[in-house]
Order: sequence, then C-alpha cells, then structure tokens
Amino acid sequence: MTNHRPPRPKNRISGQFSARTIQMMEAPSWSVLSLAARLVLDRIEIEQAHHGGNDNGRLPVTFDQFVEFGVHRHSIGPALRELCALGYIEITEHGRAGNGEWRRPNLFRLTYRQVGNAEPTHEWRRVKTEQDAKLIARKARARTHPSEESSP
Repeated sequence: MTNHRPPRPKNRISGQFSARTIQMMEAPSWSVLSLAARLVLDRIEIEQAHHGGNDNGRLPVTFDQFVEFGVHRHSIGPALRELCALGYIEITEHGRAGNGEWRRPNLFRLTYRQVGNAEPTHEWRRVKTEQDAKLIARKARARTHPSEESSP
C-alpha cells in the first residue's frame, strides 16, 4: 500500500502574509501614496501580524520602529497624515514623546481590516478621483500640526 498525497497547490503561500484587495490597489488614493506612506503602512501591517492578526485599532508602532524599517524620521509625520487623510489608517490613540514611562506610541487601526467582529470601514473608498487623491495627499503632507484642517 502506497501512501500517496495529492500535489500541493502551486499558489500556496508558506509563511505569514498580509493581503490587500485588488480593488484597494487600483483605487485612485493608492496610486498617489508616497513611498514613505507605503513603508509606514507596511510596518503597521507587520505589527498586526505580530499580534496574530488581532488588535486592529490597538496596534502600537513607535517612531523608532518606523525608522528601523527604513522610513526617514522627518517623513513619518507627513506619511501618517497622508494615510489618515486618504482613509487607509486611523490613529486611535495619539502617543506622546517623553522619557521612560511617559513615552507612549501612537495606536493604529487599518481601515481595510476588521476590528473584532466589526467589518472594515474602508474610508479610502470615499476618494473618487486621482485628482482629488493628489490634492488630499499634498495638503495632508504639507500640514505641520495635527489640529489643522484635514478636508480637501
């Protein structure tokens, strides 16, 4: 008696992965994302993977972790504002700089991933044209203070 197993599918992914829908990657807002914004988004997705795919909305990533991942320190703020304005992430809790126990990282939510039993909110879908996306991204990157207006 021979132990015969069916062949493995050729499209199988053997390690942990992070999925993005084709609809999201074809969206006008996706095409205008800066390299820094894409790196920041990648690092937040990695953080969610480190949390077993859970804790969306409570994903801590420090500025140092973004820098270690290859994002220039001065590009982090503009990239975060860009991702928030275009609807890919939400900062659910703003961190604060400081020493020791006073320092806290921002906590993030990926809008295209579920939170517990709640479905994704996909705020990125509200941007309908590439022209609108470019304007929103440019304004968001140019802002210097989080309390400044975020409308296009």
